[in-house]
Parts: sequence; structure tokens; C-alpha cells
Amino acid sequence: MDPSLIVGAVMGAGMIGFLLLIRMKDLPKPTPVSPFRHLDERKASIYENLRDLQFEYRVDKLSDEDYQSSKLQLQKELARVLEETDRIKAEMGLTTASKPAVAPKPEPKAPEPKKNSCPSCGATFEKALKFCGECGKPMEVTQ
Repeated sequence: MDPSLIVGAVMGAGMIGFLLLIRMKDLPKPTPVSPFRHLDERKASIYENLRDLQFEYRVDKLSDEDYQSSKLQLQKELARVLEETDRIKAEMGLTTASKPAVAPKPEPKAPEPKKNSCPSCGATFEKALKFCGECGKPMEVTQ
């Protein structure tokens, strides 16, 4: 018998034995599929179609009427996709509660302008200038 035939048979039996001995717990767990994956892909497709539609309109391949009707159809489809995304988020309890309104911070009072200082940005200069050297806005000339 040919030795390469024996080596091949032993290797084949080893591979089959290895495959039969793999346990389910040894296999890696599959990555979870996002319930939003198909919706995200559809949304990206609609945005790409809208960009293409706008390009074709700008290069005069579409009439104004065709552009407006196609754009409206794509926008309606996008609204349906976003609505479906919101519905799934609500079912999963992923909706974000409205954040409490944050009181606006009071704006700091502008410092009193010093001699040769810019009333806009507050930069000071040694000599009187007509325009601020920092922000470029007109300065009050004080003598």
C-alpha cells in the first residue's frame, strides 16, 4: 500500500473525528442581531436615494414635477421607517424620558470698558485704536 494513501486516510479520519467531537458549548455565541438593523439599512438607502435624486435634479435629468413627486414618496417612506423605529423602541422600553428643563445660565455681565479696551471682547491695548486688534470690531475712542 502507498504510504501517502495511509497518511491521507489517517488525516481524513482525524478531521471527521474532530468535527464529531465539537460540543455546542465550545462554539462561540453568535452576535445578537439588532432589531433596528433592517430599519437602519432601509433608512440609509432612502437617504442615499434622496441624495441621488437631488443630484439628478440639479444636473437637469429630472423635471421639477418628477423631482417633487419622487422626493415626496421617499420622504413618506422615510417617515414610515422612523415611525416603525420609534414603535419598536417604545415596545422595548428604550424611549428616552423627556429630560428636565435646564434653567439657562445667567449671562455674565460685561466688564466695564477700561481705557483702550474693546467693548466686545474685552482685549486691552496700550494705545487707542479705531478697531480691535483681537476681534476686529470698532472700538470706542477715548482720549
